[in-house]
Amino acid sequence: MQVTRRTFTLGVSALVLAGCGGGGTAQIASSNKVDPAFLPQPNASYDSWVAAFKRRAQSRGISKATLAAAFRGQGYLPGVIDRDRNQTEFKRSLEDYLAIVAPEEKVAIGRKSYASQRKALAQVEARYGVPSEVLASIWGLESYFGTKRGTIPVISATSTLAWEGRRGRFFESNLMNALRIVQSGDAKPSQLTGSWAGAMGHTQLIPDAYQAHAVDFDGDGKRDIWSDNPIDAFATTARFLQKAGWRKGQSWGLEVTLPAGFSAGIGHKNKRSVDSWRALGVKAAAGGSLPNHGSAAILAPMGRDKPAFLVFHNFNMIKRYNPSDNYALGVGYMAGRLAGGGPLKTRFGPDKYGLVLQDRKDLQSGLSRAGFDAGRPDGVIGKKTEAAIRGFEQARGLPVTGKPSQALLRLLR
Repeated sequence: MQVTRRTFTLGVSALVLAGCGGGGTAQIASSNKVDPAFLPQPNASYDSWVAAFKRRAQSRGISKATLAAAFRGQGYLPGVIDRDRNQTEFKRSLEDYLAIVAPEEKVAIGRKSYASQRKALAQVEARYGVPSEVLASIWGLESYFGTKRGTIPVISATSTLAWEGRRGRFFESNLMNALRIVQSGDAKPSQLTGSWAGAMGHTQLIPDAYQAHAVDFDGDGKRDIWSDNPIDAFATTARFLQKAGWRKGQSWGLEVTLPAGFSAGIGHKNKRSVDSWRALGVKAAAGGSLPNHGSAAILAPMGRDKPAFLVFHNFNMIKRYNPSDNYALGVGYMAGRLAGGGPLKTRFGPDKYGLVLQDRKDLQSGLSRAGFDAGRPDGVIGKKTEAAIRGFEQARGLPVTGKPSQALLRLLR
């Protein structure tokens, strides 16, 4: 789960971090080159805060031995503060977000990963009532199906964010629970690595959520969300959603088409019965009748002429895991793809530059062929692509804008 701009309470602070290791959440890539912003750096104010925190931790039952082991080699990480300010779920359009977290190549990998864990997921679904494809989708968005579980030390990340103070109480609580995980023997300090916000394991659980919901599903005596076997992580995530209020047998929602001239209210505050939406001309984009799982809202994040969705109660339960509409739509979309469904029926259409997704991918590929690295051609125009455009424009003697355009695309094709 991702730490987001809101915090929900489910017994304890119940934000389970998602991104999203391999999906929307930025993680440190596993390579020999480590971003210096994610290496401990000197900070006297942080050091003073940690000294005071250790005294508080001891007063709450954390031993000196645990504190010594857990903080050994840890320190202030400026990079996590930057990531906290720039979360993909909130910074990107839905089209860009889906291009990042659910591209076609990831869907193909995900279907194989889903098949490999189908038995385990079915067992978890039978106990907790959360569909296996939804659990697999969260697995995919959070850690790229277990392949990117994060390498940032949890103790450093949570202590840095607690010291920084914007959500100090929240992150101090997670730091304290990370120490309890070490003290109980559930994990060694070296195992506590994850996302910039302290999310760990296959489904990126923050320490608070782990302490409240972790499950030893396979009965081996450990609540192990870190090993290569993801079953305890699946069960913990399913239990989290069940306790949040997941309704068994009901879907999160579906893509819909809106009639011409549709003028009814859009957004979470305008809930209606499914019969009412039907009467207004709302139809299932894939055909068939609209399912009826109680009152529902229509979301159209990029406008009424772009993809729209009818969302039910369980959509909001996904948002308990990460309170971003983009995240919940991404989970729902990927779940459908893993279950054999196709892409969205409604196209996003041209962007403000007159380019569609494939045009932007072609532009990125062309820049890289020309010697200006635009990164993986995902169609998402970010800082790396903009820098590559500027480099190409400068080399060609063009006005330096750093912006994509149809004219630039023609030059690169």
